[in-house]
Amino acid sequence: MIELKTIQSFLMDASLYLLIAATLTSWVNLFFLNSRFWSFIAKATTFSSSLSLVFLLLVRWEVGKYFPLSNLYESILFLCVILLIAQQLAELKLSTRLIKCLNLPLVLCLYWFGNSGLPPEMKSITGLAPSLQSNWLMMHVSVMMLSYATLILGSLLSLLFLILQFYSSKQEKTTSFSSSATIVQENNILSTKIQLSLLEIIDIWSYRLIGLGFPFLTLGIISGAVWANEAWGAYWSWDPKESWALITWLTFAIYLHTRLIKGWNGKKTAAIGSIGFVVIWVCYLGVNFLGKGLHSYGWIS
Repeated sequence: MIELKTIQSFLMDASLYLLIAATLTSWVNLFFLNSRFWSFIAKATTFSSSLSLVFLLLVRWEVGKYFPLSNLYESILFLCVILLIAQQLAELKLSTRLIKCLNLPLVLCLYWFGNSGLPPEMKSITGLAPSLQSNWLMMHVSVMMLSYATLILGSLLSLLFLILQFYSSKQEKTTSFSSSATIVQENNILSTKIQLSLLEIIDIWSYRLIGLGFPFLTLGIISGAVWANEAWGAYWSWDPKESWALITWLTFAIYLHTRLIKGWNGKKTAAIGSIGFVVIWVCYLGVNFLGKGLHSYGWIS
């Protein structure tokens, strides 16, 4: 037991330092695009931090003898792992360094909050509360975390789309007021085409990730309602967590509706996805500061 706790403490520190290294090297790599060294270091530290967090969850599982998703701290660890894995898979498809430059600082802040912002008793491994001693624990919470991770990454791509589009439109305005030679104009046209191609890819993958996360969110809400009926005798109690889960579901339902039914894409849907980025963080973390509810194991106050 003592050895496992020592390993847990080591992994907690190692994960933090690896995430810091991954974040810093990813930003350095953004400015040194042709540097294979910084690219390798960024990928290696990102992969190592993912591995360290996975081992940390496995150690907590071994010590506690239950799937480590019983409180806010453990869910933060789980969410960090999924965000890192999803980011690395997205990088293979998008072939851009920008996504990790946005995702890694987010994961670092989330992990730092879990380690430094939560009370020590929440980070300690204790027995499960009676309401959590159910097979629904792994089903409901893991599916919700999967939905949060994919929706966060998808909406993060929506934010990236808006940032890049703003930058490209600003660049177009700058070049339109300056006189240049024909070869410079041709380079600007080529650069614009590349930017448009990148924007289209980001828009498509934002849609795909949100489209993947939405069914997970739906399944998570349904499984949570069934579990709530089993534990508390009611499918829906308008608990703050439940209410914001519904608001999150409606926000991304509107996003998918506008794309599938209205045929919107690009800036309009990216704006909705960006709103979803804020809403999902309020649902996951924000409501923990509002007061106590039926999800008492996840509350800070």
